[in-house]
Amino acid sequence: MKIYVIDNGGQWTHREWRVLRDIGVDTKIIPNTTPLEEIDADGLVLSGGAPRIGLEVDKMGRSGEYLEKAGIPILGICVGHQFMAIFFGGKAGASGIPEFGKATIIVDEEDDLFVGLPRKFEAWESHSDEVSEVPPDFIVLAHSENCQVQSMKHAKKPFYGIQFHPEVEHTEHGYEIFRNFINVCEEE
Repeated sequence: MKIYVIDNGGQWTHREWRVLRDIGVDTKIIPNTTPLEEIDADGLVLSGGAPRIGLEVDKMGRSGEYLEKAGIPILGICVGHQFMAIFFGGKAGASGIPEFGKATIIVDEEDDLFVGLPRKFEAWESHSDEVSEVPPDFIVLAHSENCQVQSMKHAKKPFYGIQFHPEVEHTEHGYEIFRNFINVCEEE
């Protein structure tokens, strides 16, 4: 099983890589400018990152190409999640209430990512932007008090977005979320 982490300049990109490595995945971090034909993976993680999605979407490199043409499961985290929303026709931009630190995630739809997890758990947030409108063909999987789209999924494709950071130790059940994404990659 190979899952590559697309580096969008996030402060915790190495943690996403480390979690995948620790649970037995063949993984590496690759630049978001890597040509698609050079990617031989069973899944991709679009990392969090520094770009303000409403202002610097061009800093997402080839992430749109991966979503359009890769044909493998993709998990977007933080700015990767926001980019996914915009790419498919939704909206993302400045948060009404930016979230930093602990937040309670409320799972609305268990679906693939949250199988076996409690309906509420604590997660770590670090964002000034968020998804404000879910794209067509996407469903909301989870929310928090201040963010209505903490997680979403494409209704027909194995594309998932998460606003919070499952890769950091402060997030409960983060490893399980990554394992659930690995299960999706194995099934595709």
